[in-house]
Amino acid sequence: MYRDFYGFTGKPFQLSPDSRFYFNSKPHNRAMAYLRYGLEKREGFIVITGGIGTGKTMLVRHLLSELETSDVIAAQLVTTQVEPEDMLRIVCASFGLGQEGAPKSTLLDKLEKFFRAREAEGKRVLLVVDEAQNLPLRSIEELRMLSNFQYDGKSLLQSFLLGQIEFDRTLQSPAMEQFRQRIIAALHLKPMDSEETRRYIEYRLTKVDWTDDPQITAGAFEQIYEFCQGIPRRINTLCDRLLLFGCLEERHLLDENAVKTVIKEIEDEGLGPRTPAEPEAQLAPALPGTTAISPAAVTAPDGDQLLQRLGVLEQEMQSLKKTVQHERKLLRKAILIQMDMDIEDELD
Repeated sequence: MYRDFYGFTGKPFQLSPDSRFYFNSKPHNRAMAYLRYGLEKREGFIVITGGIGTGKTMLVRHLLSELETSDVIAAQLVTTQVEPEDMLRIVCASFGLGQEGAPKSTLLDKLEKFFRAREAEGKRVLLVVDEAQNLPLRSIEELRMLSNFQYDGKSLLQSFLLGQIEFDRTLQSPAMEQFRQRIIAALHLKPMDSEETRRYIEYRLTKVDWTDDPQITAGAFEQIYEFCQGIPRRINTLCDRLLLFGCLEERHLLDENAVKTVIKEIEDEGLGPRTPAEPEAQLAPALPGTTAISPAAVTAPDGDQLLQRLGVLEQEMQSLKKTVQHERKLLRKAILIQMDMDIEDELD
């Protein structure tokens, strides 16, 4: 609706990630530098964490668009609750190696042959795992095992893992010691500051041929930052509604009061942010053989942190329950087979 009113050639603040609108803010530039560093090293894992809406998926889209003409064969895996027995199957599918119902040994053999074939062609294989906080610990361990495929001292598969802040806490679990030692660099993606928030908005507008219509005042930009705290998804949501408001009210000047009106509408609908922006937290690059420690891991936990840790423990319990159930089934089968053999012996 407002596209025609303001003469835009597209929708500047769509929520779905589009690499054409990638804005190289300081936090995103640093994160991209870590990802490029990982590609250069060709080993271990790169971990990027960040709060909801900070632009992790946009990073993935931008990285993959950069790799389209490179010698890197990349696949993206968006995880939910992927159990260990399904992880290898999904990785195979991500690289076009359909092996539905195949045993684990076959899947591993298929993947190793695929990795070695790409190495022989002078290409590298990259797996990008988004929403990694949803992975059970044993599924993460399956990814670590895949990094054992090596040639001439270099891993045949490299993995980038992106997830919300609770994934960082998952990695601090004692069971993740071996995995942590494979992390060569890790970073927490921070929100943008006030100035970068303004430049982010103006950048996206110029991508749809904005010609200062509507004009946005300095006070409006300040209100947008105060409400959104530099988080891209929140900015997109608010600015999209602001442009719609301007169109309906036939305004070509959007000021502080216009932003306040839209914010009130959003809050009345129960759609406003419910938690404050995360404090800055950053992981330093980890040298091979060392562990990257999150500042969040050494500070006293608040209520939200305790709930997140409880969620991790519940995931582990669910995983253990499924393992026990599977082992019980195998035990029952073994007992039945033995009973059948005993009966046959008696009949003989």
